[in-house]
Order: sequence, then structure tokens, then C-alpha cells
Amino acid sequence: MPTNSTHFNVKAAQTLYSALDMCRDGIIITTANHQIEYMNRSMEKLLGYKLDEMIGKLTNELHKTDSQKNDIYDSINSQLQKGKEWEGTLLHIRKSGELLPLWSRIKPVDITNGTAEHLVYVKECPYYAVEKMFSPEGEILPFNYGSIKGNRKASYDVKSLCSEGKISGLNRRHSFAKFHAMTIEAPISKVINILMATQENSPVFVAQALDKVLDILRGSELYSPPITGFQQPNKEDDQVTSDLFTGLIHSNKATGIRRMSHEQVVQKNSLGVPQTPTQLPSLTNIPPNIKNLLDSQLDWEFNIIELEQVTNNRPLVWLGLSILSVYNVCATLNCDEVTLRNWLTVIESNYHDNPYHNSTHAADVMQATAYYLRKPRLKEIFDPLDEAICLLSAIVHDVDHPGKNSAFLCNSRHDLAVLYNDISVLESHHAALAFKLTISDESVNIFKNLDRDTFKEVRQSIIDMVLATEMTKHFEHLSKFVNVFSKPLSIEEAQCSQTETIMNDSTANTSDISSLATPENVVLIKRMLIKCADVSNPVRPQKLCTVWAHRIADEYCNQTDEEKSRGLPVVMPAFDRQTCSIPKSQIGFIDYFANDMFEAWDAFGEFPELLDYLHSNHVYWLSEEKRRVSGGSLQTAANN
Repeated sequence: MPTNSTHFNVKAAQTLYSALDMCRDGIIITTANHQIEYMNRSMEKLLGYKLDEMIGKLTNELHKTDSQKNDIYDSINSQLQKGKEWEGTLLHIRKSGELLPLWSRIKPVDITNGTAEHLVYVKECPYYAVEKMFSPEGEILPFNYGSIKGNRKASYDVKSLCSEGKISGLNRRHSFAKFHAMTIEAPISKVINILMATQENSPVFVAQALDKVLDILRGSELYSPPITGFQQPNKEDDQVTSDLFTGLIHSNKATGIRRMSHEQVVQKNSLGVPQTPTQLPSLTNIPPNIKNLLDSQLDWEFNIIELEQVTNNRPLVWLGLSILSVYNVCATLNCDEVTLRNWLTVIESNYHDNPYHNSTHAADVMQATAYYLRKPRLKEIFDPLDEAICLLSAIVHDVDHPGKNSAFLCNSRHDLAVLYNDISVLESHHAALAFKLTISDESVNIFKNLDRDTFKEVRQSIIDMVLATEMTKHFEHLSKFVNVFSKPLSIEEAQCSQTETIMNDSTANTSDISSLATPENVVLIKRMLIKCADVSNPVRPQKLCTVWAHRIADEYCNQTDEEKSRGLPVVMPAFDRQTCSIPKSQIGFIDYFANDMFEAWDAFGEFPELLDYLHSNHVYWLSEEKRRVSGGSLQTAANN
């Protein structure tokens, strides 16, 4: 048996060496001290040395040049001693004396004793050397960055040989070489390459710091901070916050529970156009009680709950007609008021009678959006079409919401979760259904008179804004917004502090805003706008804040009830109807979601009144929680 095993190992080693010799990239194997033990044929051709000439020599003899600083060897050894792979560009000296930069990877290999016994160098063959390496003569001289063909011998032109069928497979290599030469790398790849090039010639402590930077940049969640500190089962006070994060940030993690064929998750809504009501809302015939309320429609203290009551749960149509009229949306879209009214009626009829995610919430988000749009900074950035897009996005952003979150749909294997691959399930559905309803009938199609390019712009922007309301992307959107706008705004503030007149203030602001209002930045602003409108409850007057807090708790408790009754995973255990603490949930939401976002929004658009309400509501909920703990009772599922 040992004889057979030895024979097998010898054959395997021979096969491995043959495979290495066929590799395009150069490969060197050394001892732990960088003494060369092996190099393949590609390496021989790249450097001009034979294996026999290099065995036992140190690899730094191949790199020894005044252009290569000693710090780079310290950086390499530092990485290898930690058991990590080093990657970067090394400058090589060919046997002819020419310099050749090669992208190199060095990896320590541990076979038996727990420490690196060998080092494997992989030298990426440059695209300009590919054809010559595989030509009959095997020469790749000269190594310049100019024309390759001009340096070939006519009798061995690779293109002609391929076209005549004398060398099979080279057409593909030639095409790959051309493809590799194109500048198609992603911006993040360029950033990483620049950092790695900088790392080469940097002191050890800088190179080590850049290692950490590169590890972060290679991650997939660049704008999402790691959420820690909530997995503390011994701390009862953290349970609600932990559940809140589980439900909002990690809500698309499905479990392996199978949905039974006879089970129903939520009542599905018909996608058809509803029957026309007997009395349709009209701006020319507004009932006095509704008109009195709409007079304050652009005030932050506007009472949407009262409008819900006086309109018999139809606040979206009435408020929508009025606010969209203020912003001349009909003129912007080139549609008439009847079509707009029909559209609002269809959209509102496709909202369900949920405690929280209903047409009143949609109207509330639209009202907050309209309020934000009145601010000078946004008026300077947005044109009428942008304003219309923002308002329409707010109206449709939760259409057909089932009153259950995406985690529930994923866990129950709902059709929507299957359709959208458990990714942004609800938000994708809201956006898709909004356009399906809109184009379903000419009588409701508010976009029918837009030209193709304008419709494409409107559609893309509305979809983007609706998708931005997904809470799993909260920190990503917030981080991008802060990264783009925090630095310019600090410069603006410094300029404004030195300005003595209102006119100069205005001039400075206009100049700064113009420099920020790029198409990319406008997208970020729209996302932040709808996010701040969607979760504006904590920055509303206390009376409204309290009503919405009870409604969302009621809806979450309904979900918990159904999850328990159907044997589904309970996404947010803290929202149990018997034990739920509304004050604690609001405190957690304000502390970990609302504070930073509204501070950034205020810094950008000047909304101090929002922060005032946020602070006062936070104080209120703290006092309510203290009262609850000390023996006070608080109804957790009341609908005020």
C-alpha cells in the first residue's frame, strides 16, 4: 500500500508541475525565507532566466532596483508573518536589464508544522506580453507599451498564423488581450488600485493602516454600519430596540418554514379600477368642514387624523387634489383635473384598512413632502417636474400594503416574496402596482400626455424614491447623503457666518446650491426627502405623534398575533399585545433611526422645528416609560 501511495504521489506531482508549466501567469515557489525552489515556464519567459539559474537565490534579487523602496519588503514580510496574502505591483529586472512591472500575489503555505513553510508567488502576465509568450519563438522582447505588432518578426505574426489555422486557440487569446487592455474597471477597483500603489511606497505603519482600509473597501456593505450592542438577552431594556432592528433592518431574512398550500397570508386586493363613487371630490365644491382643514394643509401642525374623520377615511383624494393643485401638477404632467381625481381615487382604493399603513399614512407622507418642498433650499434645487415626482411618490409609496412587513411575507413564502426573490418585497410591489394601476385605463393615466423621455425619467425617479423607503437600506441612504452634503454645507456655513447682509447670504447660498444640484445629488436628496416624510411621526406635534405610535404598535402586534397563530417565526417578539411598551419602542426608534437622519436633514434644508418636536417627543416618551414602570398603565393597541 505505501508503494502504491508513493507512486500515486509522484504521478500527482508530475501532473501538477505540467499544469503549472501550462499556466499563463508566472509562478515562483520559495522557502519561507524567499529562496527560490521552483518557477514555471511562463516565469522563465517573463524574466529571461532559466530555473537552473535561479534555484537557491533570493527573490529580492529579481526586484533589486533603486526604484523599489525597502519599505515594500517590510510590508510584504509583515503581511506574510500574519499569515495573510500580500498583493501589489513589483518592479522586476529581466536578465537583459530591462525593468518589468508585474502585478504580484504572494501567499504563505503551511503544510505540516503550523507555520509558513513555503511561499507561492503568482505574477500576472501583462496583456502586452500574452501573444509573444505563446508565439513559436517564445520571446517577449522588447517590453514596451507601444505597438506589439511592430516588434514582431514577419514570419511569426500571430494574427496571420491564427487566420491560417496554424496555431489553434490564439484568436481567443488575442481577443482577450485586447479586452484586458480596455479601461472597464469599476470606480471602486480604481480606488483600490490607487491605494495599493500608494501602499507599496509607504512606511510600514501606513501600509498596515491601508490594509484595514482595503479590507473595508472590499466589503459589500460600504454604507451600512455593523449593528452591534443589541444582542444582549440579559438586558430587558434592550429587547424592544433589538426587535425593532430585527424587524426593520434585517426584515428580508427568510426562514425555512414551508407555507401550506391552503394557507392565506393576506387578503389580496383586486387590481381593477374601482367603481366610480356616487359623489366624487372636486376642488370647485369642497364641503366647509373639509375646506377649513385644508386651509392649513401646508402647516407642519396640519391634523391629518381630523381630515381622515371628516372625509370618511378618504383623506388622500381630498388632500391630494388640493396639494397637487398648489404645485400645479396637472400643468406639469399635461393632464386634466378629472384624470388626476380618477387616479387618486384608484390609488386610495388600493390602500387597505390597516391600523397604520393606510391611505391616511400616504396622505400624511404627501403632506410632509409638500411642506419640505416649500423650503428655499429645495425650491432652488427642484424644478416643477421634480416636485411632482416627489408628491406622486409619496402618494403611492405604500399602495396595497398588507399590514405585514416583508419578513412576514418571506417567512410565509407569499407570492410577492417569491416574485421579488425576498429582496425589497413590499417596496418593489408598491412601485410596480402603482404603474400598473396608472396605465390600466386612459381615464386614470396621468402620464399619458408625457413624451417618452419624460415618462422614462418620471418612472425611474418614482421607482427609486419608493424603493428608498425600505428600512433595510436606511443607513446606506443616510451615509451617502451625509458624505455628499456635510462637507459643502460646512463651507457654506463658514461663508454665511462672515456675511453681513441678507442679499449676500442669498447670493452665497445660490452659488453653493448650484454646485450641489447635480443629477446624482438630486437623487440623493429625493431619497432623503421621502425617507424623512415616511417616518415623520416622531417629529410631529405630540398629539399626532402619539396617535401614530399607537397605530404602528397595533399593526405590529397584529402581525405577532398572526405569526403565533400560524406557527411562523415571530419577527418582533417585543410587539406582543400583552407586554408591548409603546414608549420604549418610540425611544428606541428615535435614538437609533430618527435622531441622526433628521439632524442631517435639518443641516441640509433648515428644519429646526422638526428637531424641536423630536426632542420634546423624546422627553415625553421617556416620562411615559418611567410612569409605566412605576405602575402606570398604558394601552398598547389603542386607536386614538
